[in-house]
Amino acid sequence: MLYSVANIANGLIGGDNAVMWYMIWRFVAGLGLAGELGAGITLVSEILPKEKRGLGTMIVASVGISGAVVAYFVSEALGENWRVCYFIGGGLGLALLVLRVSVVESGMYKNVEHQSGVSRGNYFKFFTNKERFLRYLKCIMIGLPTWYVVGILVSFSDRFAEKMGVQGSIDPGKAIMICYACLTLGDFASGYISQLMKSRKKVLYIFYSLTLISVLLYFSAAGTSATGFYSIIGFMGFSVGFWAIFVTVSAEQFGTNMRATAATTVPNFARGMLNVISIMFLSMQSTFGMSYLRSGLVTGLICIAIAFIAAILIKETFGKDLNYVED
Repeated sequence: MLYSVANIANGLIGGDNAVMWYMIWRFVAGLGLAGELGAGITLVSEILPKEKRGLGTMIVASVGISGAVVAYFVSEALGENWRVCYFIGGGLGLALLVLRVSVVESGMYKNVEHQSGVSRGNYFKFFTNKERFLRYLKCIMIGLPTWYVVGILVSFSDRFAEKMGVQGSIDPGKAIMICYACLTLGDFASGYISQLMKSRKKVLYIFYSLTLISVLLYFSAAGTSATGFYSIIGFMGFSVGFWAIFVTVSAEQFGTNMRATAATTVPNFARGMLNVISIMFLSMQSTFGMSYLRSGLVTGLICIAIAFIAAILIKETFGKDLNYVED
């Protein structure tokens, strides 16, 4: 609801204070969107049979991420009529709100509601137990490669391409669209492979390996054509398409009384880790004197290594019974 109101308000912005109001309403939109994915994944995980929940979460995450691709084409089609984009986004948000009214509440959550002495959604409980805190931290770490790729390599693809002497100009907006389109395919693939292999962890290992290969190809693209560079970005987007698995794992790690809180906050902290990744990237240039390209590569290798270690240490959750509560 907050997202819808904010987008419609953005479309009406004008006057001398336009920039200030734009920032305020974009903050409100971000606040409204913050819990979307986690809440949806949690609900699907608790409603579907445990053997099929991966397919449900795969569809939720993939369709959601594909919105970034649609947004690119809508903005291209509308050109300077940017306000219409906000009206479209707000209208779709209101339509989604109407659809949500008919969604059935999770039976697991209803059972917890009637249990006395069970703390529900208490965020601070993640920090009152060492084992639970480490479980929470590992969930955040397994999402690092996605935001390194999207936030650093793709967002600044034009600068990296210039440093590497890529032939032709690179448009970051187009690069992001290609990355997200392939990321959506990766989400479908990772979710489906997880069902076939009956494992979450094995799929993470596969996609981390693909991410490592794609990053090495990215930094070996010196002198390639713009088309070739976009192709590498597409491969890189596919390789980080484990977002559905990432959020599903986060939801499956915790009991019903804390599951939605974990699934909602973990993706947002993973996104927030981009600030830490950016600081690392810049520090390697200013403090250690690394070149722009080398600092980008080393930052990526560190992110992938941390994610690998977190995935190794985290518990396998495929087919896990979720009908329990955290002490």
